[in-house]
Amino acid sequence: MKDIPVIQGFTRMCADGWRQNWHERNGGNLTYRMTREEAEQCVEFFKPGQWNEIGVSSKDLAGEYFITTGSGKYFRNVELDIAANAGIVEINEKGDAWRIVWGLENSVPTSEFPTHFMNHAVRKKTTDGKNRVIYHAHPANIIAMTYILPLKSKDFTLALWRSATECPVVFPHGVGVIPWHVPGTADIALVTCEVMEEYSAAVWAHHGLFCSGADFDETFGLMHTIEKAAEIYMKVLSSNAKVRQTISDDNLKAIAKVFEVKLNSNFI
Repeated sequence: MKDIPVIQGFTRMCADGWRQNWHERNGGNLTYRMTREEAEQCVEFFKPGQWNEIGVSSKDLAGEYFITTGSGKYFRNVELDIAANAGIVEINEKGDAWRIVWGLENSVPTSEFPTHFMNHAVRKKTTDGKNRVIYHAHPANIIAMTYILPLKSKDFTLALWRSATECPVVFPHGVGVIPWHVPGTADIALVTCEVMEEYSAAVWAHHGLFCSGADFDETFGLMHTIEKAAEIYMKVLSSNAKVRQTISDDNLKAIAKVFEVKLNSNFI
């Protein structure tokens, strides 16, 4: 299994997230909706277990396979022993139950699996099946921003766009912002689904960042770009110096024109 490219990609992303200091203890989770070809590459290693109810359902995800981190598992340990800290689950034909087919030894999928599952359904629909990755992490700077900015998508988006020139290119739709909710609950799952219909990234106030993308590189890159911009924003703010210049609205429009992206018209 370790030689199969999709398993290698999943493992690398977990390791990269740990090395960025985004995953203290067992914080964060990662899921990937496999292609049929990828699942077929792994099927010889499958040993299906018992079915378990998800608690939510989606016909659009019936029969799909997901690679997922395990509940209570540490990102730092995935590259040491992926089968003990992550695994593959199959969704039944009703789209309301999962079973382990590989890995997750003495474990179960992440406690946020129902939230990931619901948001996979949303992103699959809104991107015509292109988005396959859901990634949740705890980057410190974007979390810090939730203590000082209004918890509004426009405020966060403009602050990030103006902090680093590449931001409007990487996430032209902006970022969604969600007020604090108890993690792992139906409430945060539902409100995140609403936000992810419009955005590929959602900021969870005082908690972390929730991103979606077509593959591991795109999704990790989105998380990395947002957090780097947040770091710049917080460093400027903490310097106590007067801001003498910034990226203007005209600058943002010029970037959009050259890179052929459409910026969210609600923000600029």
